[in-house]
Amino acid sequence: MAQKASGALCYNPPKPAPMTEPSTPLMRQYAAVKKDHPTALLFFRLGDFYELFFDDAVVAAKELQITLTSRNKEKGIAIPMCGVPYHAAEGYIGKLIRKGFKVAICEQMEDASLAKKLVRRAVTRVVTPGTAADSSLGSDENNFLAALAQVGDRVGFAALDLSTGEFRATEFSGEGALRRVQEELEQLRPKELLYGSAAPLFENRSSRALLERTSEAPVATRAMSAMGPQPRAAGTTCTETPLDDWIFTPDHAIPLLENHFGVLSLEGFGLAGRTAAASAAGAILYYVRSTQRGSLDHVDRIGWYERQNCLVLDVVTVRNLELIEPLFAGTDAGVTLFRSIDSAVTPMGKRLLRAWLLRPSLDLNEIHARLDAVEAGVKGTVAREELRRALDGVLDLERLLSRVTLETANPRDVLALAASLGKIPAIKAALGRMTAERLTMLHTSLDELADLRERIEKTIVPEPPLSFADGGVIAAGVDGDLDELRELSRNSKQVLAQIEQRERGRTSISSLKVKFNSIFGYYIEVSKPNLNLVPPDYERKQTLVGAERFTTPELKEYEAKILDAQEKIVEIERRLFTQLRTAIAGEAKRIRQTALALAEVDVLASLAHIAALRNYCRPAFATLAQGSELEIIEGRHPVIEQQEMAGGSERFVPNDLYLNGNTHNILLLTGPNMGGKSTYLRQTALIVILAQMGSFVPARSARLSVVDRVFTRIGASDNLARGRSTFMVEMTETAAILHTATARSLILLDEVGRGTSTYDGLAIAWAAVEYLHGRVRAKTLFATHYFELTELAEQLSGVKNYHVSVKETGGGIVFLRKVEPGAADRSYGIEVAKLAGLPNEVVVRAREVLAEHEFAEAQATAHLSPGANPPATQLTIFTPLSQPVLDKLREVDLNRLTPLEALNLLAELKKEI
Repeated sequence: MAQKASGALCYNPPKPAPMTEPSTPLMRQYAAVKKDHPTALLFFRLGDFYELFFDDAVVAAKELQITLTSRNKEKGIAIPMCGVPYHAAEGYIGKLIRKGFKVAICEQMEDASLAKKLVRRAVTRVVTPGTAADSSLGSDENNFLAALAQVGDRVGFAALDLSTGEFRATEFSGEGALRRVQEELEQLRPKELLYGSAAPLFENRSSRALLERTSEAPVATRAMSAMGPQPRAAGTTCTETPLDDWIFTPDHAIPLLENHFGVLSLEGFGLAGRTAAASAAGAILYYVRSTQRGSLDHVDRIGWYERQNCLVLDVVTVRNLELIEPLFAGTDAGVTLFRSIDSAVTPMGKRLLRAWLLRPSLDLNEIHARLDAVEAGVKGTVAREELRRALDGVLDLERLLSRVTLETANPRDVLALAASLGKIPAIKAALGRMTAERLTMLHTSLDELADLRERIEKTIVPEPPLSFADGGVIAAGVDGDLDELRELSRNSKQVLAQIEQRERGRTSISSLKVKFNSIFGYYIEVSKPNLNLVPPDYERKQTLVGAERFTTPELKEYEAKILDAQEKIVEIERRLFTQLRTAIAGEAKRIRQTALALAEVDVLASLAHIAALRNYCRPAFATLAQGSELEIIEGRHPVIEQQEMAGGSERFVPNDLYLNGNTHNILLLTGPNMGGKSTYLRQTALIVILAQMGSFVPARSARLSVVDRVFTRIGASDNLARGRSTFMVEMTETAAILHTATARSLILLDEVGRGTSTYDGLAIAWAAVEYLHGRVRAKTLFATHYFELTELAEQLSGVKNYHVSVKETGGGIVFLRKVEPGAADRSYGIEVAKLAGLPNEVVVRAREVLAEHEFAEAQATAHLSPGANPPATQLTIFTPLSQPVLDKLREVDLNRLTPLEALNLLAELKKEI
């Protein structure tokens, strides 16, 4: 049912069709509630179930794979219906949210057993893809709700993860604003996008088209605007939610933010004068308040950020380097850098590690502070592993806190929060034995919250039930009235046994019994042979075949007391739990501070653990005044190395790299396919990214300068649905690099130009190298099969030739995977084809054809002056002009030619050449 709406900015689930006219009071109540929430699936509470009706039921039954039934069939008006148990509703709601639906939860607002008429019901919250905060969310990924606001010529962008409280905002202007917005959407991957329904930004056709390209598929699987949708898995799209434009106006949005944070201005958050960013943030706050209940105390700050404050990784680079997701759907997630280095033990740590990986730092002070902390962890093995053991078992404090402030936390959630806080003393003790300035600061930031933990543990029983219905949530000794009522409830069986024994003696009816059922309550049952012994104060309640049921004033009074006690127990327990939850929400800032500190401690300890385990080294960074060199000695690919070790295959072959801004500005890398060129390119980028996020790197040593952006052009896939070929994608990505890169950037180019004819591809690749050398000056690794490009090393001072080496044996070639100075002597394409399993007949014929072309090439260069360099032995350009000459030579029977005919033929062929 959930199909992408045509022309939508992100995604809209189908809207249910209009209902038929309701015929009962209950259905009229349902219709009134549904009218206020037409685009949401309405979970309508009926006793122990949430029911869905009409088209909501049809949609939910299909998406949740549950039985679709009907109501009022006996009246000839079959209403489609399905339902889920209320205690298991969270899981079902989570499934619908992940598919892009919105769910309105309608609760019973009074006790159905006490209501004398139709139970009052109301929607208590609306759960949307961007406001989900349930336990089914992925622990290592944020769940962002994003908003766009246009104020004048500026576009504001804001994002909130309601499940953790993380809130950020920025804004853009000028011609590149929409492109920057698109990049933010692609990197953050919000689950829901808010925007003004009539904003100028979306009335402009070209602007809307650009943003629509962002929404057509999971953002991590697209390559900027040139790439089309490549869906990877269901439920990863972004839901579109247009709102009234007044919600995005500064006059409405900014005061909303100021009131929420309790400030007179937003200057302290970096938003002073940035009205577009503040308007987008205010719209998010309005939307969350209108859909959720609770205080939102955990949303206690908002951060202004700019992309130039971090190493920029566009979606193409994130995809090509497989930082977060595999390049190909269905591939093991272990091939990604994130999975390879993730040894964080807490959910908060995993999310922070992911954030650092996608936004490495440009601040040398910050990078060094992180590296100092990691180095302390590498050196302090015992303290580090004690710290990691202490962190193990700390649950998701950020998301537990959000559930508390949103009033959706149950007693078990609260107890889990206390259990996690109980681990902080051991964490602080281990952290105190590690010396680094950042670790000392984090040690100070960790609040043990002993007062709050003790209150929780004293209030909630060790193993609370899921529901309040049967009581037993609040511990004994918390409330005197509750203890008395429990005592009364516990002693009821003993009291009833005493009444039964007394009445048997008074009436001489030995078979008399005191019983209870939910319809008649407490009663005395007497068999028919003993009815003559029943005293006059017994009141008849029910006649059975073999017995009569009676009650007495005493039994009525006791029944009322018992039932009233149970209702009061539940009422008091709910009240006490609400008070506890409010008290926890009041400490939201302390809990958030501790959660953030724990996350960073976890990441730093995780990076230290990986560095020690895999023999990584600490990278050294040069300042801008010291130059811009990139020197890596015995660098390794962090992912492939681990895969080879896990597979028991050969040891990974390390390689050196040297780049600078002058003499080694561009490295031209040649060599056979499968020789390791792409691995060399990728490992260079991964080492730079790891270093700038604050991690040790897989190398013997590394001396780096800070890089502002990493660009990649590695491989491509056709997008026939959008009419874009491999070559078009390749050229669009290359153009973006040439226009955007700076002298501080790192560029990886693999086989640029191969998507078109050989002449065109060579010309484009040649011109691109010249442009990068003369205009951009970015450090560049350029892998190519165009041997002609190696001539550039003689013409351009900053271009150097390198190749991946191979060894020829009698049985073929062996890939040495070593990068060495100089150009490759030939392609070895036929040998690689042989290794790939081409039929021997094809390989033999390929060698014959190659020999013919090499001979023709040698003849064509015979006129070269002595000392001139001949071209590469592997001909890479098969010119169509030479084909007629070859065809004529093949057709001629030399045995029948006269000397004169042979001379004439030779003259004709020479003329054609």
